[in-house]
Amino acid sequence: MPVVLDTAEIPPADRAEYWHEAVSRTFIPLDVALLDSAPAPATITSHRLGDLQVCRVAAGPQRVERSAGLIARGGEDHLTLALQHRGTARLAQDGHRVVLRPGTFAVSDAGRPFAKELPDPFAFTALHWPRSAVGVSEEDLRVLTTTVFDTADGTARLVAAYLDCLSRSAGTMAPQQAAWLATTALDLLAVLAHERRGRSVPEAPEAALATLARVKDHILRHLGDPDLSPERIAAAHHVSVRHLHKLFRFEGVTVARWIQHRRLELCRRDLARRTADRATVAAVAGRWGFVSASHFSRAFRAAYGVSPREWQAYAGAGLTPGTVRLSPSADRPGPGAAPSGYGVAV
Repeated sequence: MPVVLDTAEIPPADRAEYWHEAVSRTFIPLDVALLDSAPAPATITSHRLGDLQVCRVAAGPQRVERSAGLIARGGEDHLTLALQHRGTARLAQDGHRVVLRPGTFAVSDAGRPFAKELPDPFAFTALHWPRSAVGVSEEDLRVLTTTVFDTADGTARLVAAYLDCLSRSAGTMAPQQAAWLATTALDLLAVLAHERRGRSVPEAPEAALATLARVKDHILRHLGDPDLSPERIAAAHHVSVRHLHKLFRFEGVTVARWIQHRRLELCRRDLARRTADRATVAAVAGRWGFVSASHFSRAFRAAYGVSPREWQAYAGAGLTPGTVRLSPSADRPGPGAAPSGYGVAV
């Protein structure tokens, strides 16, 4: 079911505050300032499709900011793609300034401060997802952010057309179908990242993408099984292990690495829960398929730069250590790469 937020019934004097809260609840903590003294009605229609949140937004002139303080309040592990339909948007992040016009899109990373100004009435489609859902390295993700993609031709055109169609059809899909199609959308973004860095990607015809989507869904539903293996996954989908590995070449990681990434993300999430009856590190590791506590600890530290216990202690105190990498990566940044601890965009 879609979630629809509409300020038409809100008194004009109260719309600014209501819209600020609505935008932050839908996406990530943000400061939103409306630029009209008498704001016109605005709407957000939001759908959840697997790992993707798909929203269509229409509103009047406004300025949106994400500061370091707001990053600390959450959402730092997400990215957002904005496909502009009407009006213009000026995005500033990491010292870069870009202008979005109808028919273009840009990706922003919620882990680094940014400012976005929309000086006229606008409409856009936004796709919001956790960075771990796209199986590419942190460096690959960075080439997507604060870059304008023109949808006149090439891969960007295919991505834009698919995402626009996906957002328009979101309300009519069954949950399983929606999850598969969302996975394909994220795969297309991986292709875009590879292309942007000048690398070729393995051929991925429609049938292969559909199989890959089913395989990934199966893995996500069985992450807690310590016996989950390429052999068992391949058998469950009536394909050879060799073919399974060929499918995951499109992800840019091995099957085992993809599984480990997802397990680590879920462990990190559970360890950060600030509840009176928080689970132990060993219990969380076991819940998501890690048999060896020492292996889990080594993998967690390699991915995030801190031990599981340190992460749990920081999260329990409401802090985020500056050394932590917010997304596991199979590839370490090179000597000249910026650290991936913090970054942002919308």
